[in-house]
Amino acid sequence: MNHVDRRREIPRTDSLLNDPRLREARRRLGSDVLKDAVRRAQERARAGEVEPARVLDDVLATLPPSASSLVPVINATGVVVHTNLGRAPLSTAALEAVTAAAGYVDVELSLETGLRSARGRGTLAALRAAVPPAEDALVVNNGAAALVLATTALAAGREVVVSRGELIEIGDGFRLPALIESTGARLREVGTTNRTHLADYTAAIGPETGCILKVHPSNFLQSGFVASVGLGELSDLGVPLVMDLGSGLLSADPALPDEPDAATALAAGAHLVTASGDKLLGGPQAGIVLGRGDLVQRLRRHPLARALRVDKLTLAALEATVRGPETPVSRFLHVRADTLRERTVRLRAAVGAGLGVDEDEWEIVEVDGRVGGGGAPGFPLAGWALALPTECARALRLGAPAVLARVDRGSCLVDLRCVEPDDDSRVAATIVAVLSRAEPSRPEMD
Repeated sequence: MNHVDRRREIPRTDSLLNDPRLREARRRLGSDVLKDAVRRAQERARAGEVEPARVLDDVLATLPPSASSLVPVINATGVVVHTNLGRAPLSTAALEAVTAAAGYVDVELSLETGLRSARGRGTLAALRAAVPPAEDALVVNNGAAALVLATTALAAGREVVVSRGELIEIGDGFRLPALIESTGARLREVGTTNRTHLADYTAAIGPETGCILKVHPSNFLQSGFVASVGLGELSDLGVPLVMDLGSGLLSADPALPDEPDAATALAAGAHLVTASGDKLLGGPQAGIVLGRGDLVQRLRRHPLARALRVDKLTLAALEATVRGPETPVSRFLHVRADTLRERTVRLRAAVGAGLGVDEDEWEIVEVDGRVGGGGAPGFPLAGWALALPTECARALRLGAPAVLARVDRGSCLVDLRCVEPDDDSRVAATIVAVLSRAEPSRPEMD
């Protein structure tokens, strides 16, 4: 009896690529991504995992949703500014602005004269309007870049005076002393770890002083026998005073009473403030400089500013964030705890209905969300979460859609604070799919 090699029935690459059903995929993903998907499907067919007649179906089923490898994630951690998830989700207004700016736009052109004009003038005007004490504004590519540009332009080859209690290290090993030294400036430390006085600054200032730097210790809290010097006292010492806010609030938020903001810092005496655009401001990754006109212009004219400048998409998204409606970050920060509980109760009911079991199988527990991104360290955001078995966390991350929960108190906690209400049903569907496969036991609660 003759043995038939089914591998001969596997469709050729060229015939698969020319199939009309892949035409839209080629337009959306490009030829290279399509070819990779075809090769993988053919390999599965050669291994006997896919019938030769089903190779095209396998290609269609395994095509990625976009040409990017980034996977959209539903943030069910309760951490609003989640650095590992790209920090701030953009508002609809910002997304529309990015789409509009994707083609040719007048980013550095006057349509009236046909001549070159100030780059990002609309974005800078929006920032000045949002922070009235600021005489001028500048945007660079992230918060660290804003601080680098400020210390380079004001103190390269000279001294930056900073309190020892503000020599911070934040995520991924980023250390302030190393950043300042990389600019060619010399660090002049004053005071002690827990207490710094005006006399410490006064004694350090001299002909070699380029600027004084105040840094908001965004990732930690100091309490007990501590002392620091206010901006008003430092502003009269005769040298530029730079305040690094970090978190990016442009104006005070009553919900975060201890979080510094740009308008208040400038009114209190800071000559420049630097901040991030993708944290509490709720916009794209950007570094924002606001303050005295002559100092901002000094930064703008420095050669390093060209290397740190942002593109048209960032300018468009940032302007729409500042001028536009409430951002997702702001909504997530201010959502009421009772609203979260009501949504969580409905989520549990949807999961129970989807599995055909008693919804009391899972507990709803009180939790504290967090601002994240170095903002308001230790400040609790009261909320509620659905407690699932810990083994659900990985399956939820790998689900469709991917749902990132947090593991705490012996459970996988699904917190809806940072989930758009329209996505609650998608979260429920992913949980149902995960529990249907795992058939886990009831979670143990502390």
